[in-house]
Amino acid sequence: MPARKQEVLEVAGREVIITNPDKVFFPDAAGGPLTKLDVVGYYLAVADGALRGVRGRPMALKRYPNGADGEFFFQKRAPESRPDWIETVELAFPSGRTAWEIVVRDDAQLAWVLNLGCIDLNPHPVRAEDLDHPDELRVDLDPVPGVPWRQIVDVALVSRQALADFGLQGWPKTSGSRGIHVYCRVEPRWTFTEVRRAAVALAREVERRAPSIATAAWWKEERHGVFLDYNQNAKDRTVASAYSVRPLPDARVSAPLRWDEVETCDPATFTVATVPSRFAEIGDPAAGMDGSSGSLDGLLELAAEHEAAGLADAPWPPQFPKGEREPPRVQPSRRRTTMPLVEVARAATQAEALEGLERWKSKHQEVVPHLKPPDVLVDAMRGRSTTWTRIRVNLKNVPEELRPSQEPLEVDYDPWAGVEWPDRRPKAD
Repeated sequence: MPARKQEVLEVAGREVIITNPDKVFFPDAAGGPLTKLDVVGYYLAVADGALRGVRGRPMALKRYPNGADGEFFFQKRAPESRPDWIETVELAFPSGRTAWEIVVRDDAQLAWVLNLGCIDLNPHPVRAEDLDHPDELRVDLDPVPGVPWRQIVDVALVSRQALADFGLQGWPKTSGSRGIHVYCRVEPRWTFTEVRRAAVALAREVERRAPSIATAAWWKEERHGVFLDYNQNAKDRTVASAYSVRPLPDARVSAPLRWDEVETCDPATFTVATVPSRFAEIGDPAAGMDGSSGSLDGLLELAAEHEAAGLADAPWPPQFPKGEREPPRVQPSRRRTTMPLVEVARAATQAEALEGLERWKSKHQEVVPHLKPPDVLVDAMRGRSTTWTRIRVNLKNVPEELRPSQEPLEVDYDPWAGVEWPDRRPKAD
């Protein structure tokens, strides 16, 4: 049977056209391949929960036109060709540029966005009605390689208690990858900078309470255990929202949990195939989140105590202007007392970068037995409209006589090739 060119769905009283509905988006999903229409059907089955994570929020479009195993790109600007019932709002970025972004409020708008090839949903932590004051504090627990799931759970539980001690209610969900997210609704009366300042204070407090398993260290070569990524609260950062399908072979879902499920859950069990029946049976564990807004006063007081004790601001992401109290933005490997890092690959895709890593390892087989999982630093770097991957290897656990020097990269991709940068020199009168 030939593939259909489109399927017209009746959603929320509107007709939504799904183009190429039979295109396979997850060829290796458990239970058989999943098509684009299957992904749309999944989201509509859990729409009440999915909309709770994105409703009224500007959204960056992360588009996978050829499915989860194909290339993706980010689209901040709403497509010019769109129905008149698709809402947009003008969002300003730290660069000074602006863009009109999509705002989703109902099932039909959600289905329209999914038709663009958006597998996961990436909303900003603000509502369209007030773009300057986030109503969400996001605790992103990001484990270094090799950290067991149980340790991530333990850090989540410490984070929950720390939040409660400062008057905030945490709502957990699996990230759909290797970590856990804990969201807090907050009153929308603080700026992005203040919300991030509160997140830095929380990260340092969790590290203080559980120093052997949690870290607030920004630089990867200094991390251990589980990193609390406070910079996910900086302006223009987005996180995959609740019920988002992640672009992994098993079509895993970022699933909201009850706290009594966190200790025993297996994130691999939450997939497109299993979450709709779970949702129908127990409802949305995060159903009460919108009514739980709290105050950041306690965490901001803690931040002030940290500053009075001499703690500087934590490093910001590289695309942000340097903060007034931010320490020198130089990674440890480039400081005068350097860590022994070598760069292995810069690639358009993670798969290409990892292939380069394997070639490097085959050349330096005497080094491999000394490497620990955190010694291989895999970084997703921002490019023009997508990410690229950099891999470095920290040789600190390798005997000095065995440490290889920096060599030509196994993969040497330039994400900025062909870009013509504007001439910012002052013009002569």
